[in-house]
Amino acid sequence: MRQTGDVILTVRRALGLTQDDLCEQLGVTQATLSRYEHNEREPDEAMLEKLGAALGVSVPFLKHPFKLQGAIAADAHMRRQKTVKASDWKRLEAQLNMLRMRSAFLLARVSIDAENQVPSFDPIDTAPEQAARMVRAQWRMPIGPVRNLTRWLEAAGILVMQQDFGTQRIDGACQWAAANPVVLINEGLPTDRRRWTLAHELGHLVLHSQYVDEDMEKQADAFAGEFLMPEHLIKSPLRNQSIPRLLELKVEWGVSMQALFMRAVALKLATREDQTQFFKMMNARGWKRQEPGADRLPDEQPALVASIGDRLREAGLSDDKIGQLTGARGHEGARPFVQPRTRLQAV
Repeated sequence: MRQTGDVILTVRRALGLTQDDLCEQLGVTQATLSRYEHNEREPDEAMLEKLGAALGVSVPFLKHPFKLQGAIAADAHMRRQKTVKASDWKRLEAQLNMLRMRSAFLLARVSIDAENQVPSFDPIDTAPEQAARMVRAQWRMPIGPVRNLTRWLEAAGILVMQQDFGTQRIDGACQWAAANPVVLINEGLPTDRRRWTLAHELGHLVLHSQYVDEDMEKQADAFAGEFLMPEHLIKSPLRNQSIPRLLELKVEWGVSMQALFMRAVALKLATREDQTQFFKMMNARGWKRQEPGADRLPDEQPALVASIGDRLREAGLSDDKIGQLTGARGHEGARPFVQPRTRLQAV
């Protein structure tokens, strides 16, 4: 059975449109649109064309048998972060689904030759820390801090995308798009938090593609801690937890002072009481959300998604055609796969 309604609902939410907004553009009643979105009635070809025009997607995209998915561990994250509005998560989840669907639509026609793969482990049988060590080994990562984490994820075929979430209370989310995962990151985060979020979402992909329980967030954090700061390398330097020393380690390891201190607690180099005092101090200095030293870390920008569009351009495809391959109408709707062309100016 075709699930056109799922696609209509996802694209509408991703665009931030209400049912009334879309009904006004289509010239239909809310009851009719609701039947479409609940798959109780299939739009005819004329209506599909109108829906595609209103939503900025092609008719083949609307007809594609996508399946709606929730972001991995979204429910667990919402339980943990009680200040996150359900409406924010629904909007982000729709945008993530939209990017996943466009990615899957494109990758059904264009292949990615990934250098590495994203393995899967059952956290019942494999501890998150052990899984992190195994991923580092499988990817043949050098000993020490992870340089340009974004590139390592992209080398494993992970589509990393950044956008403004409209809130600072959600850092990122992930899903699988066929054989390629999609990770969506809040572009407003400083580099240290973006790197931690990437490692955290990688933990979800490795540990929770099949397995679900209430400890998922803790497991993803444990994975990220070992992946970014392997115990046998970080334990000795972390015995000194003074602010100057944490700032030095932050620049060396590319993680926040808070992540470093939590790693010290996890390795039993600091107590829970020490942790409470540390976070009180961070709050008092106004460093809870924005720490010093982030500007000393190399910026990491995703490149894989845009490179797919570049390859297609080099093969002679127009931006409009590339847009069609992603299910969009025209080149504007094809972003982030198609980036604006840079214009050289004579001097």
